[in-house]
Amino acid sequence: MSQGTAPEEMNVYQNAEARFEEAARKLGLEQGIYKYLKYPDKEVTMYIPVGMDNGTLEVFTGYRVLHSTVRGPGKGGIRFAPDVSLDEVRALAAWMTWKCAVVDIPFGGAKGGVICDPQKMSRGEQERLTRRYTAELSSWLGPERDVPAPDVGTNEQTMAWVMDTYSMHVGMATTAVVTGKPIELGGSRGRKEATGRGVMICVDKAVEKLGIRRKAAARLSRDSETWAPWRLT
Repeated sequence: MSQGTAPEEMNVYQNAEARFEEAARKLGLEQGIYKYLKYPDKEVTMYIPVGMDNGTLEVFTGYRVLHSTVRGPGKGGIRFAPDVSLDEVRALAAWMTWKCAVVDIPFGGAKGGVICDPQKMSRGEQERLTRRYTAELSSWLGPERDVPAPDVGTNEQTMAWVMDTYSMHVGMATTAVVTGKPIELGGSRGRKEATGRGVMICVDKAVEKLGIRRKAAARLSRDSETWAPWRLT
């Protein structure tokens, strides 16, 4: 187990690695298990051609990382954002493994992303990008292999496109290939609000622990469909 050096502040994967190293040392993790968990099972980079509304062809870079399936199929969102990187996706996939294990959910860790700006894309362009991304991963995804979910820049509609595209490739309706899908397609009630609710619970606990006066504790701003803490001053 290497001692390592202080990670670059802005490199999310190095930060994730540093936390893993610290946890492994505290747990006295056996060397073989340490080496196995340190790296993802597999990762793929895709170059996704998409016809744009103005008649041009754009090629977007996409990623999917499967960190671990030891506890069950990979679980992790797909994000569409201009600053997506392979290092970020690797780190988020690893964190999904740890999060699922800590709360004893029978899933492993995975994550995906595409470098794009969905706010500058039409609905049709987003759909074509999503469907092509899913088609490239049709042999990778699956209820028993890797289950995507919404993340930054994606939503219930995105998951409906993923589910529909995957279902066409396997020849049957497969609603369990994604979570965070519309209620009408088998989605869970409260899923859309769950992340924001979790943030509010964590902030409430932090305010209580730090002894901050509740009225001065937080100003909440509405960001898309999720509540988030603005500041604790």
